[in-house]
Amino acid sequence: MAKIVLIIGGARSGKSRYAVELARKKAEKVLFVATAEVGDEEMRQRIEEHKKARPATWRTLEVQIDVGKRIQQELGDAAVVIVDCIALLVNNVLSRQYSVNNHTKRPKAIEKAVEDEINGLIACFRQVEANFIVVSNEVGTGIVPADEMSRLYRDLLGKANQMLAQHADEVLMMVAGIPLRIKGNDSGQ
Repeated sequence: MAKIVLIIGGARSGKSRYAVELARKKAEKVLFVATAEVGDEEMRQRIEEHKKARPATWRTLEVQIDVGKRIQQELGDAAVVIVDCIALLVNNVLSRQYSVNNHTKRPKAIEKAVEDEINGLIACFRQVEANFIVVSNEVGTGIVPADEMSRLYRDLLGKANQMLAQHADEVLMMVAGIPLRIKGNDSGQ
């Protein structure tokens, strides 16, 4: 069965850098699953920075939803899969379900869509022969957001992180570039 490592932390805490370092130590054949969508020039530049930080030999799968299914289709001979990041994946699901302009607000349906997405990823963990490193933001330690959509996003990401942490062998919290072990051990299994 695959080993699952969940790396959580705030923005610019070193999550992605640490995930890349960890994968380099574990295997040469890595599938990097990028969930970001290019929405503007600044985001395009961020994505390019992340690409430059990864070995050129790694394969990249850019996918915004149905991540678990796509990993199963594209795994190939990868021994390690990095999913970066759950915060963007939840945002992708939310943005497809929630429309401010149309005043379509279906919190229960949106929550179910996020649960289905995360359950699909968890099912993938069980069905493929690879180790997983999953990156996500921790957004529950800040102030309560002022608007409904932001509060919904915070709640959905918190739930997604909890679901993943339950299935993870290890959970690490990144603080100022330093990994703090929350769950599991570092016995190298």
